[in-house]
Amino acid sequence: MGTFSHTRGRCLPLGASKSPRGVNFVLLTRHGTRVWLILHDGAGRLLGEIALHPRGNRTGDHWHIDVAGLPDEFTYGWRVDGPRDHRHRFDVSKILLDPACTAISGGHPWGVPSPNRHSLYVRRHFDWQGDVPPCLPLEDSLVYELHVRGFTIHPSSMVAQPGTFLGLVEKIPHLKSLGVTAVELLPVHEFDENDCPFRNPETGESLRNFWGYNTIGFAAVKAAYAASGAHHGQIAEFREMVRSFHQAGIEVILDVVFNHTGEGNFLGPTTSFRGIDNEIFYLLDESGNYLNYSGCGNTVNCNHPLVRDLILTCLRYWVADMHVDGLRFDLASILGRDRQGRVLVDPPVVETISEDGVLADTKLIAEPWDAAGLYQVGFFPYGGRWSEWNGQYRDVVRRFWRGEQGMAGPLATRLCGSADLYQGAGRKPMHSINFITCHDGYTLADMVTYEHKHNLANGEDNRDGCSYSYSFNCGHEGPTDNPAINALRSRQVRNMMATLFLSQGVPMILAGDEFLRTQNGNNNAWCQDNDISWVNWSLIETHADFFRFTCLLSGLRKRVPALRRREFLDLGDVVWHGAQPDSPDFTQQSQMLAFALNGARSGRETGPDLFALLWAGDHPVSIIIPPSPTGRPWRRVIDTGLPAPEDILDAGTGPHVFAGAQYRLWDRSVLVLVTD
Repeated sequence: MGTFSHTRGRCLPLGASKSPRGVNFVLLTRHGTRVWLILHDGAGRLLGEIALHPRGNRTGDHWHIDVAGLPDEFTYGWRVDGPRDHRHRFDVSKILLDPACTAISGGHPWGVPSPNRHSLYVRRHFDWQGDVPPCLPLEDSLVYELHVRGFTIHPSSMVAQPGTFLGLVEKIPHLKSLGVTAVELLPVHEFDENDCPFRNPETGESLRNFWGYNTIGFAAVKAAYAASGAHHGQIAEFREMVRSFHQAGIEVILDVVFNHTGEGNFLGPTTSFRGIDNEIFYLLDESGNYLNYSGCGNTVNCNHPLVRDLILTCLRYWVADMHVDGLRFDLASILGRDRQGRVLVDPPVVETISEDGVLADTKLIAEPWDAAGLYQVGFFPYGGRWSEWNGQYRDVVRRFWRGEQGMAGPLATRLCGSADLYQGAGRKPMHSINFITCHDGYTLADMVTYEHKHNLANGEDNRDGCSYSYSFNCGHEGPTDNPAINALRSRQVRNMMATLFLSQGVPMILAGDEFLRTQNGNNNAWCQDNDISWVNWSLIETHADFFRFTCLLSGLRKRVPALRRREFLDLGDVVWHGAQPDSPDFTQQSQMLAFALNGARSGRETGPDLFALLWAGDHPVSIIIPPSPTGRPWRRVIDTGLPAPEDILDAGTGPHVFAGAQYRLWDRSVLVLVTD
């Protein structure tokens, strides 16, 4: 065991940081009475155990020490002693992870259990090569939600480093072909994929926590997602990924989870927060039981000033040191609860994040609900800084295309950017993140193939997952050889993808939806580390026509500024139609929505006019083509009732369609015309 000289050190910043004489360590614990710093070398051999003096090494609630003579890379942890009662869970026998550490050992390779995971200190020079975050306008964004491992781990991905950050870099050309401007990564902070308690009932296989919404280190990059993770290269590799995306003009948004941790309820492990200061970090009832607004066993005490400070420390690290461009907050409404779980009007942590200077250019996205029923779509606090996953948009689009009557009016509101939700608070269309599918639920292909969840493989007797998703199986549950059903499904996926790109706001698509990835009807694949969740890249050839359709849709959105407005539509910006010009039908029986956008009134550069008609009825229909708002001639761009490649055409190549002409549409189809 080595002997290291040490001094009192500094009380900030939290975590381990380089100092003039060595490494400065800071731990936040209010109720801890004794603290020890435990040091190991890179091979796990004990280097030393240093007891911190309760006066000499403490400033307020911050325990700190500066240690000299440490190697360039080492691991460390904390022992903390204190009271043991219904509110405190101190256990001096446990070596605890540092809540502010930026790396954790023992997490590589993926799926291999590690009994000894410690905070990892590694500082290596990284050449950012002058990298500057792109700061792309949100209204011009196309967000692409993906899972780092699931995106490239399938053998069909044909990448050199499957399932890793470098594997993502190899897929940049694919993302560029789609017109993606931002990747939104499911959790990349450290979690234990082996903490899933369920087994596949058919195979007996142990399942894994694939999605990773079970954080054990808020600022620690997951080593198993790095090809160099075994050599502690996860920080450098993550940075290399970010730098490469930025060079390609693509931003990186992280899905961050501050609403709960991987320690779970009272039966869960003590790895960090619980053993450092249980009462500070978690919401507890009077008996000391964990309040559970997350559905995962515990809820972080986000609005406690000390926890708020930790959250900001971690967020600033991701933005300042890792060059991340945006943050999507899982179950963000939990950020608005006080220490008793009551909903706050002005939650301090949301205000702090909103007003923080380091985060000022960072895109902030809220999932504006929690697992206890708090639903804040349209009124998430401090909304001027926050965009929102628009769950109402998702549901209305699904209900319209499954054929429910009376959805034309609600769909018109969603297509126009959901002004009913955002305009009154001074917000803009860009505050609506529009999506039809995401990681949580069916894929796009499954939306038109299944009406009932098929989650038996999750090991919970099909009880998990949403029981009603407004999906439509087109007349048969699951795959079929029926040509009529398959033709309808083909139209339906085109209809929904077209609707997404024709809507004001920010479109978000789920990885693999562009070539119709399936999860075989599993709508809660959080524990499926297999073909159910992995992106099968061979489908890009199987469904080449739909991939082309999606790419051209993305190009259409770029070409028509009126689809990317910065302000809500006003009189003269849009003209509503129906089967006849100037005759919209918003009655309770309507299944048709038609409108024309004035390209000369886009609120930005002048562009082409656009006419779109969305017909969800179950029979063909004839319409009369209206004149364009600026009198220019129309060309057909999209008719989802036509076979590929006529279903969508390149700019300027489609046939002219004249005002006053009759046009016949298939049942359940979309028509889009654009002026020259």
